[in-house]
Amino acid sequence: MKLTLQGLQEKEQWKNAGIGLPSYDIEKVAEETKKNPVWVHFGAGNIFRIFIGGIADTLISSGEMKKGITCVETFDFDVVDKIYRPYDNLVLWQRQSKRSQKCRRSGIG
Repeated sequence: MKLTLQGLQEKEQWKNAGIGLPSYDIEKVAEETKKNPVWVHFGAGNIFRIFIGGIADTLISSGEMKKGITCVETFDFDVVDKIYRPYDNLVLWQRQSKRSQKCRRSGIG
C-alpha cells in the first residue's frame, strides 16, 4: 500500500487495513480548485493538514464544498517538497475515542 493517488486504486487493501477512502473524486476536486480557487491558507504544516484540511475533507465529502484549499507555504519549503508531493498531497489520519484512546476511525483526505 502506498499513500499516492495510484496507491489508492488498491481499494481492497485499504479496506482490509480499516482505512476509509475519500468518497469523492480527488483529482476532479484538485482540478476544479486549480481552475478557480476559493480558499487560500498560508502555512501548510501539521495543524493545517489535520484540522483545517480535515474540515475541508468533511465538507467536500458531504457535498457542501466543491473545491479544496490552496495552500501557500512561506516559511519551510521542504514541507511541500518532502511531505506533500511524494504523497500526492494526501494525508493519512486517525481519530481516537476520548474515553478509551482506541482508534475510532482512520481515513485518507
